[in-house]
Amino acid sequence: MARSEFNTRVLGPIGAGYDSILTPEALAFVAALTRAFRPTVRALLTAREAQQAAISAGTLPVFPPETADVRTRDWTVAPLPADLQDRRVEITGPVDRKMIINALNSGASCFMADLEDSNAPTWANVIEGQINLRDAVAGTIDFYDARRDKRYAVVDDPAVLLVRPRGWHLWEKHVLVDDEPVPAGIFDFALYFFHNAKARVAQGTGPYFYLPKLQHYLEARLWNDIFVAAQEALGVPEGTIKATVLIETLPAAFQMDEILWELREHSSGLNCGRWDYIFSFIKTFEAYGDRVLPDRGQIGMTQPFMDAYTSRVIQVCHRREVHAMGGMAAQIPIKGDPAANAKAMDKVRQDKLREVQSGHDGTWVAHPGLVGLAREVFDAHMPTPNQIANKREDVDVSPTDLLELPTGVITEQGLRQNVDVGVQYLASWMAGQGCVPIYDLMEDAATAEISRTQVWQWLRYGASLDDGRTVTLELFERVLDEEQAKLRERLGAEAYDTSTFPAARALFASLSTSEVLVEFLTLPAYERLVAPTLTLQDQS
Repeated sequence: MARSEFNTRVLGPIGAGYDSILTPEALAFVAALTRAFRPTVRALLTAREAQQAAISAGTLPVFPPETADVRTRDWTVAPLPADLQDRRVEITGPVDRKMIINALNSGASCFMADLEDSNAPTWANVIEGQINLRDAVAGTIDFYDARRDKRYAVVDDPAVLLVRPRGWHLWEKHVLVDDEPVPAGIFDFALYFFHNAKARVAQGTGPYFYLPKLQHYLEARLWNDIFVAAQEALGVPEGTIKATVLIETLPAAFQMDEILWELREHSSGLNCGRWDYIFSFIKTFEAYGDRVLPDRGQIGMTQPFMDAYTSRVIQVCHRREVHAMGGMAAQIPIKGDPAANAKAMDKVRQDKLREVQSGHDGTWVAHPGLVGLAREVFDAHMPTPNQIANKREDVDVSPTDLLELPTGVITEQGLRQNVDVGVQYLASWMAGQGCVPIYDLMEDAATAEISRTQVWQWLRYGASLDDGRTVTLELFERVLDEEQAKLRERLGAEAYDTSTFPAARALFASLSTSEVLVEFLTLPAYERLVAPTLTLQDQS
């Protein structure tokens, strides 16, 4: 049954323990922040559309002239707390119970519990994730794996916990305030902050966050306003919240100083969200037939536009006395194939070596098995807690550098990889799993976003393969049929036909061939994901 509190309606089913999260007081907090800031969220989303329209019409991104003073003037962010000084290895993953325990126990410096790209936002995943986070903060989290007859509990010195709420483009449709959905970022932040902020402060740490997919410094200003309001409402000192912003959109790369400035009392630095950054590069230049990207496997961190972006993150952060975090190593240790595993681990090692030698203060891994390797590399080359003293004054990045087109070719294998991995990930996401091991890599939503936008771009502009053929609708449909036939044979016809694969295939094909590039695949996918629970509640 739909539950109502002071014109706040909870449409999602109330499972075991949900009442302990969705308390009247917590919902009142959600409602207050929603009423105060939802209009600004809507206005900023409209501004995104205008910004994209201007770029599509030929106005390339530049450093904003109105904020030149912010970029040139000397200032620094507020000092960081002790437990965020050394962040050399951070592990990320979704908020399921076992994952949280394993990540906290992994030996990483920090754990980013992810309510965004690696979490399929079913109602159960969202609320049970909040239960799991609350229990982790309280020190009561445990998990029993009946299949392995093994109990999991958190060690005495766990990783520092950070939480990533969903981005501004997403909405939590299971909760209505004044008959309208709550911005998903506000919902995720508010519930975690309400239930855990004071406990974190009492434990000598704080409520720490990662902020995804910002496209403008005004979006950072919105987060800062929310932080100030939340701290004031709960009697938490201003500046207690610390947040790291992921620079994972092309527009944000032109506004790094400005983003740090807006969050200066609450900032804990910037992170290079490189897979989403590639996706954003494609999406930003959707109207440009002369900016077609090669196979995603060829777009490495040594491509000039990627090197420029990450070098600028380091320079800007260190000038402002805050951390510049490196990118994700998505590899998974490969069991049963020592040669393949050695090759994969060498890729990780070289990637982390490049990051630490460039001046990054820490890095990301997706699997506990990579924590030791990443730590070994950073320990060898970063004896201090961070490298903020390395100001990278040699860096001089221009707009042209950030916009340089990567070199490479488009191959049939690249097309097949996009189709295969894109559909596989989307099927798992639609089944409620947002963090998916595929071909020895831990994939999240950014994988599917790159896959379907590359296919869309190649089809839209009739890209040429390295063998001279053109990427046509006919070729795409043949590859889709063939890759799905392989998968159906591998899984078995009945297992495939009764799974989410047919729906994922249809959605991937629709997104890849649409007349207009859909901004985020998670928007139409979310409608399908939550339809059963919302329909059930509407009928009750």
